[in-house]
Amino acid sequence: MSQLPLRAQLASALGRTAATLSRATGRGDGSVIGGRVGLMLEPDLLRKLAADRKLVLVSATNGKTTTTRLITSALQELGDVATNAFGANMPAGHVSALASSKGAPYGVLEVDEKYLPEVLDTTEAGIVCLMNLSRDQMDRAAEIWLLAQKWRRALAGRPAHVIANCDDPLVTWGASTAARVTWVAAGQRWREDSWCCPECGGPLDRAGFGNGGQNLTAAQLADTSWACRECTFHRPEPNWVLDGEDVIDPRGQRWRLDLQLPGQANRANAAVALAVAETLGLDPGRALPRLRTVTSVAGRYTTVEREGRSLRLLLAKNPAGWLEAFDVADPALPIILSVNAQGPDGRDTSWLWDVDYRILRGRPVLVTGERRLDLALRLAVAEVPFQLCESFEQAVAVLAPGKIDVIANYTAFQQIRAEFGRAV
Repeated sequence: MSQLPLRAQLASALGRTAATLSRATGRGDGSVIGGRVGLMLEPDLLRKLAADRKLVLVSATNGKTTTTRLITSALQELGDVATNAFGANMPAGHVSALASSKGAPYGVLEVDEKYLPEVLDTTEAGIVCLMNLSRDQMDRAAEIWLLAQKWRRALAGRPAHVIANCDDPLVTWGASTAARVTWVAAGQRWREDSWCCPECGGPLDRAGFGNGGQNLTAAQLADTSWACRECTFHRPEPNWVLDGEDVIDPRGQRWRLDLQLPGQANRANAAVALAVAETLGLDPGRALPRLRTVTSVAGRYTTVEREGRSLRLLLAKNPAGWLEAFDVADPALPIILSVNAQGPDGRDTSWLWDVDYRILRGRPVLVTGERRLDLALRLAVAEVPFQLCESFEQAVAVLAPGKIDVIANYTAFQQIRAEFGRAV
């Protein structure tokens, strides 16, 4: 990589120092403050740090952090990789990530959906990975059709190679202006935000039916074809296909995933990661062993122990995320649900009414978090018996020793992680 200009070197060094001090004083992991300091001293620092790297941007409503981790693990087969491993997915976090690995020839950056156009323009990344779009943080994020439209405009006329999930109509529409697209049939369980054509507004004819995929058979879930009834917009022919536990590559060869990460969503994340890796010259035979070493991602899927209780931590931030968390949760186990509504979560909890909680009937359910009353009302309407708890500690103490699943939204999840020493 070329030498940074002196001003950028100084800004980068001071940013790393600020990040180190943040970690040393227990104020955070330093992934944001370091970037902010660097950008104050050199506003063009991100562009300078991104230059001469093979850079991948990863964006979606759900699965960004996990897919970023999987791609990073695969690319480490080729060399050092700079990445924002803890999900600081705005420009300050990107600066911190690249500055902390300034000699790495590869970079994999998770990018907030709203910031993707800006970050793509600044970094001129060669690869953009797009996976899904669904309702999320209604008080902060733009309406998702507007986000898809911003993606279209950002990609038009750029040489970036896009890896996109063709089973999501909004993602397909957002990616379709790119100069080159590799389509991955990664599936779409949550469909409630894509029944209408984003091109003309007409109805989409879709294989399968049901509320977000919850009533679909396995065969219907596998058939994800869709087409507009009133215009020519339709699902592209995929280059890569997720088929149950296997991924089929563009040559028709099957690769068994055998991941340690659970659930259909993570198999979808891995399918996308394999497509990205091959775009950078790494074939599935070399990438897969590295994907299989990933056991948790920033605390997600981690199992922690407390007084004979084994708690598995699951993150769910929006209706689509809760649907995937239910897919992973063990129906035989008691479950603790925790919901906050702080800034990073979005302060509007009306999305709780879009989640079908009836799947929780028949198991012990404990409810906690700052907005536990909002969630309690939703469960009462869904006729799901529950016990209201003032704190997470109280919820844990109520349950007998044994295995317990925990589902929490973002800040609630981070608070629980902090109680266990931020296990990763």
